[in-house]
Amino acid sequence: MNQLKIFSSLVKDSISNAMQGSRSYHIWMGVLTFFMLLGAYCYYQQISQGLIVTGMHDNVSWGLYISNFTFLVGVAAAAVMLVMPTYVLKDVDFSKAVLIGEGLAVAALIMCLAFVTVDLGGPGRAWHLIPGIGLFNFPQSMLAWDVIVLNGYLFINITIPLYILMSRYQNKEPNKKFYLPGAMISVFWAVGIHMVTAFLYAGLPARPFWNTSLLGPRFLASAFAAGPALIIIILEIISKYTDYKIAEKSFAKLAMVVTVAAQVNLIMLISELFKEFYAQTHHSLSAVYLFFGLHGKTGLVPWTYASLILNVVATGILTMHLILKSYRWLTVACVCLFVGIWIEKGMGLIIPGFIPGAWGDIVEYVPTWIEIGVTIGIWAMGAFIFTILAKSAISIELGRMRYKEKKQSVSTRG
Repeated sequence: MNQLKIFSSLVKDSISNAMQGSRSYHIWMGVLTFFMLLGAYCYYQQISQGLIVTGMHDNVSWGLYISNFTFLVGVAAAAVMLVMPTYVLKDVDFSKAVLIGEGLAVAALIMCLAFVTVDLGGPGRAWHLIPGIGLFNFPQSMLAWDVIVLNGYLFINITIPLYILMSRYQNKEPNKKFYLPGAMISVFWAVGIHMVTAFLYAGLPARPFWNTSLLGPRFLASAFAAGPALIIIILEIISKYTDYKIAEKSFAKLAMVVTVAAQVNLIMLISELFKEFYAQTHHSLSAVYLFFGLHGKTGLVPWTYASLILNVVATGILTMHLILKSYRWLTVACVCLFVGIWIEKGMGLIIPGFIPGAWGDIVEYVPTWIEIGVTIGIWAMGAFIFTILAKSAISIELGRMRYKEKKQSVSTRG
């Protein structure tokens, strides 16, 4: 009962803390609120008229929503790059960044579930995925496995930081016996959520573009490149605009992780290109469409080469960064890598899997403004949630939010 009271106090203080901030903070939250409302309006249009308002059709049944879902699974899994050094290897350089990374994982997973929900056409259809109520088809269905690992990982990333923050909120040191086992499990679970998502695609025999044994490892490599790249950008913003300073060693170590992962991702991409184009078969048509177009249809070609250029440039800058130890271009490289992998794992992976169709027809996919509006709204929601989580965590870590101090002030007034 006492813990419930403390949790209630933490929630109230967090809400109060989220309402306070600088002018820039309020502008940021106002912009996010505007885009969330825009996304809600677009989703209302989709609910009322059906998926016909999207660019998806019988030939390409997964579009912008599932593309973002696939990418964000990797962003969520990237939190393990902070969890493992901090909790398992006891690396103090990451200790101030780990809660930020776990907050990002929570926001990314909520966005993942939101993208799946909007792709279903309506939340009322989600009951099919509930064990015991719908047709869960476990363990045969890879989708069932995906539901389990995503929700399980979300539970882990909520409970561990919540316990740590509640302990520090009470000015107590968290007991490692309570959170360390969960942290150990999350390390393996993070790999599992991305491998299961990769198996979900690779296990579809009718889509030869996804039938590759490298899909799972490529998912992990791109996740450990794009996710930590985003974490570096966020930590730089937090360190610059708040009193919560991150050690330079944290950026150096994260940059090394991003660099190696980006290099491995490019090597795997080259291996895939060799397999597709050295001895072409009819199974190579999806890759041909992606890189060169088919029969005059070239909708994804500009996206493909933009992604390649961004990935190569970012990897080159990051490699030089490791050699020269210069941080000047680190942010630029991280932004380029993040955008490049978003294109690669989104539009560059999902859409070509459906083109050509089962009968050889080529029907391109172009997202509508409704889809774009819903997508922007979900990203804004994720950023809104993460901002509140990070702001509360920083206030607790800096000692500005404390349960005991609040009790003392009440007794003094009495």
